[in-house]
This record gives sequence, C-alpha cells and structure tokens, in this order.
Amino acid sequence: MSQRTIVIGTRGSRLALWQAHHVQDRLQAEGHRVDIKIIKTRGDRIQNIGFDKMEGKGFFTKEIEQALLSKEIDLAVHSHKDLETTSPEGLVIGAVSDREDPRELLLAKPEAIAADEKFQLKKGAVVGTSSARRKSQLLGERPDLQLKDLRGNVPTRIEKLRNEGYDAILLAAAGVKRLELDLKDLQVMHLDPRVFIPAPAQGVLALQIRAKDKELATWLQFFNHGATATRIGLERSVLKAFHGGCQVPLGAYCEMEDQKVKLWVAASESWENPPKRLYLEAETTEGLAEKAVAQLKKKTIQASSSAAN
Repeated sequence: MSQRTIVIGTRGSRLALWQAHHVQDRLQAEGHRVDIKIIKTRGDRIQNIGFDKMEGKGFFTKEIEQALLSKEIDLAVHSHKDLETTSPEGLVIGAVSDREDPRELLLAKPEAIAADEKFQLKKGAVVGTSSARRKSQLLGERPDLQLKDLRGNVPTRIEKLRNEGYDAILLAAAGVKRLELDLKDLQVMHLDPRVFIPAPAQGVLALQIRAKDKELATWLQFFNHGATATRIGLERSVLKAFHGGCQVPLGAYCEMEDQKVKLWVAASESWENPPKRLYLEAETTEGLAEKAVAQLKKKTIQASSSAAN
C-alpha cells in the first residue's frame, strides 16, 4: 500500500464531520492513511438570511473545492445535494455513497399537532425552513402556514424548534438518522418522497477529487455505488436543465423498480408559488430529464394535491 496520506476536506458541522469520519473509516479499513481538515464555507459564515435570498451558488462547497484545486486537500466529502450540477474545471466526482433515507422529516411540537389537517399541523402553524423548495411545496398544500427562515446545523435547528417560537421544522431525514439525535419530545413525521419531493441527490454523499488524481480515483471504487449514481444522475440532470441551485424551488426523485425508471418532479418559479408537478415512467433514463423539463415548462401551475402518487 502507498505511504501517501489522503487529506479529506470538510465543513466543521457535526453532520459534515460525521460524513468525513465515515469516509475516513472506510478508507482506513482498506489500509490507507487519512487525515481530516476542516474548512469554513460562505454558507457557514452567513447565518442571518435564507438561501433563497443569497446570491450565487456553491454556498457550502466553493471554499472546499478551491482547497482541492490548490492541493491543500486530496478529497472533499460533500452532501451531494449541495454540489452544483457542473464540477469546476479540474475536479470530478470520484465516487458516490449508497443512499440514506431520502425523505423529508417534519418535526413538530406536540401542542402544534392537529390530526385532521394536512401534515397534522394546526392552522397557522409557524414552520421553520430556509429552503425555497420546501417553502413552495408546503404552501402548495397548506397556504395558511406561516414560514419562518431557519438556519444553522441540524442540532441547532432542532434546538431552535424547541426554544425559538417555531411550531415545526423541516429537515432531511438522512442527517437526523446519521447523527442519532434524541427526538422523543417531538412529533416525528416522515414525508413520502413521491409526494413531498426531496432535493436531487438528497441522502447521498459525493466524494470529489482532482481529475488528474488517477491513483485516488482507483482507490475510491470500492466505495462507489453505481445504482445510486444512476438514480441521482437523473435527478441532478433535471436540476441542471433548470439551471438550478439552492435558490431554485425544485425537487426531483427517482426510483427504479420492475425494470422501470420512475421520476417525480416538483418545480416552481419562486417559493411563493405552488409547484408544478410531474410523474414520468420510462424504460431508461436517457432523455428523461429533458422530457420532464419540457413538459413542466408547458404545464399550468396546479395545486400540489394533484400530484401523482
């Protein structure tokens, strides 16, 4: 085995460090030496405004990618949903993980529950999220809800729910599951990803490397999950066709079963508008993203209750 030490670059949040240590452990089990370097990103520094109000893209990735290009690190571990759909010149995705739970997790205080309402939330409930995608889909179903921006890492957001005037918040289920957080004082609802559609590649880790680092690319093949790469490749192709980033209210989710590719998409012009929805089936992923985008652009906006299940 080579004496080279692989340096992983990551954000410093508890979840990002879990992800980096997970990859480190897997590489060490294969006999490699691995260090971790924490890098602060723009998204970490700016905590007072929502993503839909921030300019540009790559809020949680740009500084890490720059460190990769300058050879300060060898491997960047990202939440795949944070990555732009086109890698910077000189960088590639060396591997993707298997997919953790792709669903959205709705956490609510017990006193905010109304069993007969959609999402089991009382009328006028205050829901925390800074995601344009989540806002659009929430308001499409429940225009009475009050949306309040919510920033911070996963444990911080949950503490804000408990202490800062929110009735409920939305999070990616994958992060909560990875951190094994105690939620016994909260109502926990998992939302069907075919109805409340997640971000493209939600629940998947991306291992980004320099394109010329053929040695590391070879070492990472044991980690790569090809079936997941195919599914999220379609989801991210839909996002790319919309020229999307964190500010774009777009969800895309793909399943493959019975030799069929199944694709659910929800997209909106802005978070204030209910999403247009689309469900497609095909024999292959080829051309499916372009077909989905073309059909969505022709559709009139309709209430999300008409989504395919």
